Amino acid sequence: MAALQDVIDKIQQLDTAAMDAAQKRQAQLAKPPGSLGRLERLSIQLAGITGKVHNQIDTTHLLVFAADNGVVEEGVSSSPMSVTLQQTINLTRAKTGASVLCQYFGCGITVCDVGVNAIITEKAVLNRKISYGTQNIVKGPAMTREQAVRAILAGADLAMNTSADAIGIGEMGIGNTTTSSAVLAVLLDADIEAVTGRGGGITDAAFQKKKQVIRQAIAVNQPCKTDAVDVLSKVGGYDIAAMCGAYLGAAATHRPVVIDGFISAVAALCACQLCPLVRDYLIPSHASYEIGYKLAMNALALEPIFLLGMRLGEGSGCPLAFQVLKASCAILNNMATFDEAGINDDYLEEIRRGDSFTVKEQAASWEN
Repeated sequence: MAALQDVIDKIQQLDTAAMDAAQKRQAQLAKPPGSLGRLERLSIQLAGITGKVHNQIDTTHLLVFAADNGVVEEGVSSSPMSVTLQQTINLTRAKTGASVLCQYFGCGITVCDVGVNAIITEKAVLNRKISYGTQNIVKGPAMTREQAVRAILAGADLAMNTSADAIGIGEMGIGNTTTSSAVLAVLLDADIEAVTGRGGGITDAAFQKKKQVIRQAIAVNQPCKTDAVDVLSKVGGYDIAAMCGAYLGAAATHRPVVIDGFISAVAALCACQLCPLVRDYLIPSHASYEIGYKLAMNALALEPIFLLGMRLGEGSGCPLAFQVLKASCAILNNMATFDEAGINDDYLEEIRRGDSFTVKEQAASWEN
């Protein structure tokens, strides 16, 4: 745990002076106050993350962590475990949804094997395998605590050593909506019905079995909800653990890090339990169609950028979110101020004193 604590100790609070300066710059730009909404808030958040008012998102990179889950033998997925291996390889060939989007937008991608239940000879897949898949969580812990920490550190190390202005976090692993739902249920002490969706699509009978399996896994393993490592080791997966570590690593190196969908959000929640400061480095991409996603976002007090009905996973929302981050930088860096535009802005004083749609109101509108 000492090495993990070393990573956590590198994570700092956002630079409030840089954020104040960015906010003042936004107030000087030739537009009604707050009229660019989330783009303005993202530019201020980026200033806090980097310590600079003017930022550029020139390079972006998606980290995809692949692993198999022993719980698949319980019939909780419509896809066979072999799909994990094939899609892990396809991700490196720009043949999956996330990798196609990365190629289209010029985003780098690294696919990392932390627990695929197969020998992967494809050189493009980074080998950080902890073991050949986890154990079946219905019968006992998914992994040992030591293995969970190793997976977290593998993710942290990869993020810290990835050269990019912004990082996105994705996954590949058949059965990982089951493990994610189990982790989320424990962390939030939530009802299984409220956190469990159909994942990649299953029959009604399989859906009921999936919820039964999650209940049984939690009962058998009794994970401690205040100890994210314990939860991950008992009912999680190597992919979720490594993703959790990647959030820690990105925050430790002062980079914004993009959440993909449901599984990515659960991993982010784990990271925030280990270090609450991570939350301020997070940028959610899209609102996942999975039922538990909104609970995870509410727990993190975060709001997604997009509402696209997506539920693919892989990190597919991250390349889209990177474009919004780039746009937020362009606005702050390149838009004219009132003085530069030759406009007297006295007419906006009344608006500046009050008539604005607050961040809290925006979040409330999404939740409703």
